[in-house]
Amino acid sequence: MSAVFVITGPSGVGKGTLIRSLLEREPRLRLSVSATTRAPRPGEQDGREYHFLTPEEFERRLAAGEFLEHATYAGNRYGTLLSEVEDRPGTDGVVLEIEVQGAGQVRESLPSAHRIFIEPPSFESLRTRLVGRGSDPPEVIEDRLEVAREELAAKDQFPYVIVNDRLEDAVQALSDRVATILGPERSGDQQ
Repeated sequence: MSAVFVITGPSGVGKGTLIRSLLEREPRLRLSVSATTRAPRPGEQDGREYHFLTPEEFERRLAAGEFLEHATYAGNRYGTLLSEVEDRPGTDGVVLEIEVQGAGQVRESLPSAHRIFIEPPSFESLRTRLVGRGSDPPEVIEDRLEVAREELAAKDQFPYVIVNDRLEDAVQALSDRVATILGPERSGDQQ
């Protein structure tokens, strides 16, 4: 089985940005496409951003044991299909960008997964990032911050923690960690 990298942390901490940079540096990694019951946003395509499932299809596949992990977030179901972590030609590993709740499930069902927690330099910096995105109304930001408090309390359950203070430093730390696991002869770090 390919190496599985679980990257998690609170909303707004910069997981997506770090993962995009990691994938540019490590071309033998691929990003897992999560399943969701939420409706596609404009421009999103099924199988690219998410596997968009009806609530009934999600439930059926869950009952059939097709998920590695799953969670409910903001009223929608999300999960990682087992098919997403299967070996694929040309890749040495798969990256899962998932919620802390799902990362706990992966720890139980796939103990060999490499779990990495991304944390903000401070709680106030997280608030500033969420407000600065301008994508959520104030009440949604407060809800996300409340969830973030709980998620930050779980960071000690992760064997590796990266503080996303300076983006380049955090990208380098993440890339170094992955390269150590994949081994230098398999590292795709290119300039």
